[in-house]
Amino acid sequence: MQLIQEDPDLSAYLAADEVIDHHHPLVRGTAAKLAEGVANSYEYAGAAFAFVRDTIPHSQDSGDPRVTWRASDVLEQRTGICYAKAHALAALLRAEDIPTALCYQELEVVHGLVAVRFDGAWHRQDPRGNKPGVDARFSLDGERLAFTPDPASGETDCPVLYAAPHPVVLDTLTSARDRPHLWQTLPTAL
Repeated sequence: MQLIQEDPDLSAYLAADEVIDHHHPLVRGTAAKLAEGVANSYEYAGAAFAFVRDTIPHSQDSGDPRVTWRASDVLEQRTGICYAKAHALAALLRAEDIPTALCYQELEVVHGLVAVRFDGAWHRQDPRGNKPGVDARFSLDGERLAFTPDPASGETDCPVLYAAPHPVVLDTLTSARDRPHLWQTLPTAL
């Protein structure tokens, strides 16, 4: 699949905003700690991916009722669904000047992930969190995502790379009173 930048300006994929708040002290401090002892940006990206995937439980898996959407809140509260975890990973990567996009899959519901840019190419990564039947891994040599769309069921990979969360996703997150409510209102399309 050919990935398409929504914004042709690569600097858009390094920007901070209210959601991907990589200027926040908690994001900066976490990024600095993850950067200790890594040799290069590739190793840092892998470490940041593993940190978000493995130390921030997916709130549906853990039963946590809180809804997070801002990267610093995800890091502070240590919970989030796929969108929130993607926001946290994007902030950690952008904090270290690694261009990072948000991207989506239209499965039974819309699923959120990220794409990182290395060596002139985008590479999708899925920090959702592993569980039985889900084994997402950081990879620049072929995708190791949590889910593979089933075209026969109408599922698809969305090729657009967004610099900021899709408005449908952000509206869903910010209007949910708790995770059970959020789960009932997840978008099925962008």
